[in-house]
Amino acid sequence: MSTTTRSDILKGSLAMAACAVLWSTAGIFIKLVPWHPLAVAGGRSLISFVFLLGLIRRPRFTFSGPQIGAALANAVTMLLFVYANKATTAANAILLQYGAPIYVAIIGAVLLKEKPRAEHWAALGAVVVGMGLLFASGLGGGSTLGNLAAALAGVTFALYIVFMRMQKGGSPLESVILAHLFTAIVAFGLLGILGGKGGASFPKASDFTPLAIAAILGLGLFQVGLASVFFSYGIKRVNALESTLIGVIEPVLNPVWVFLVTGEAPAGRALAGGLVIVIAVLASSVISARRETSGA
Repeated sequence: MSTTTRSDILKGSLAMAACAVLWSTAGIFIKLVPWHPLAVAGGRSLISFVFLLGLIRRPRFTFSGPQIGAALANAVTMLLFVYANKATTAANAILLQYGAPIYVAIIGAVLLKEKPRAEHWAALGAVVVGMGLLFASGLGGGSTLGNLAAALAGVTFALYIVFMRMQKGGSPLESVILAHLFTAIVAFGLLGILGGKGGASFPKASDFTPLAIAAILGLGLFQVGLASVFFSYGIKRVNALESTLIGVIEPVLNPVWVFLVTGEAPAGRALAGGLVIVIAVLASSVISARRETSGA
């Protein structure tokens, strides 16, 4: 392949890595906003919708199957993930969602004809081992519904990855814009329908503290807004499974942010697990990139 192709693969991988870094701030930001999960999800998506719409200005909505499929899958993922972060531990939410690489391998093989390679299966095995080490003591606590929501988010996230990859010849960022619009409408609509039942209510004026405002802006503008730009750029240049493997960097960084914000130091076992995952992801990415450039 050409030098341009090799450069595109590298740029795509770096964009996916930048996206993973931004995604990794979700747990802390979400917990800093003392609102109902629906209010957090709706507020975050509304901010991101306005940000992305202003960035693109002239979005191309084709309303094709992949565009709508990606938007719906992403919207469901965001709703489930925000709920999971409120209803269970951050470790549970991340660990259970990251069954996604396995689901991508299966769904991608059927819909995209992207046959998983040996390095992908090896990396997936290492990811499972690393996750086990990273969160060996993190599965306790949290509600059953929260854990179930996180697990289901892994399935919907995998669908989102695959549908986005199906738009590699177009502009997949429009799917993200639609996803945030759908999320905001559903979240705020449900808050209105529930009318305060089970604590599901719109934030009061007193809930808009400086910390809450900063956190919700961080979620909307950076954690999902800017991250979506990187993701849409990267997903067109790397295959679906590889993009998800790079994205596994996200849960590795979460303990780092927790330490910086709360002073909670990761245990040695967690550091070992993170190292296993980083090595597996980097090794898989390098091997796949070499295969692509050599035409193997």
